[in-house]
Amino acid sequence: MTDRARRAPTGAAVLQPELTAAITEAVLDELATQGYGRLSMEAVAKRAGVGKSALYRRWPSKQEMVLAVISDFSVALAEVEDTGSLRGDLEATLKAVHDWLGHPRFSRILPDMVAEIARTPGIGIAVRDMIGGPRRARAEVMLKRAIARGELSPDINLELAMDFLAAPIYWRVNVRHAPLEPSYFADLVEMSLRALDAREV
Repeated sequence: MTDRARRAPTGAAVLQPELTAAITEAVLDELATQGYGRLSMEAVAKRAGVGKSALYRRWPSKQEMVLAVISDFSVALAEVEDTGSLRGDLEATLKAVHDWLGHPRFSRILPDMVAEIARTPGIGIAVRDMIGGPRRARAEVMLKRAIARGELSPDINLELAMDFLAAPIYWRVNVRHAPLEPSYFADLVEMSLRALDAREV
């Protein structure tokens, strides 16, 4: 074995997963308690128990750090397995949307980020590309599976359908702050199937 092969990587090449996880949690906590405007790299580093250099080895700026953390969190919650039917997929997807929008920390982060998007258009573009795009891509796959199974018409407006799937839960949880009845998801699935003009196969 050569000296090069034996030598452990140093500096930027070493990004310990457990350290990244601690920083990620610190970013989410700081966003939830302080908001984007008051969040600082110093505060995140202190909460995570690391030096600021650990942050800058991963992200070059506060904005990129925040967007990367929110993106990883948000897109992971959009992963839903194929249940074999549109009804099952809708139920799983709607519950996943609720888990995302109703998450104890993210539900506090979201209103602040929406306000920040209005103030800083560049953040809005990044959120669309890093969060909205990937999440919608997963929803589109689900809907196209339903088309392939004959449950949805090939002529369905996919863009409108994807808007419809998230909107009721966002309005109920994040705008109205209303509780969900035990039958909420079953009722919403039924209404969604009717709205999408779905056919049972």
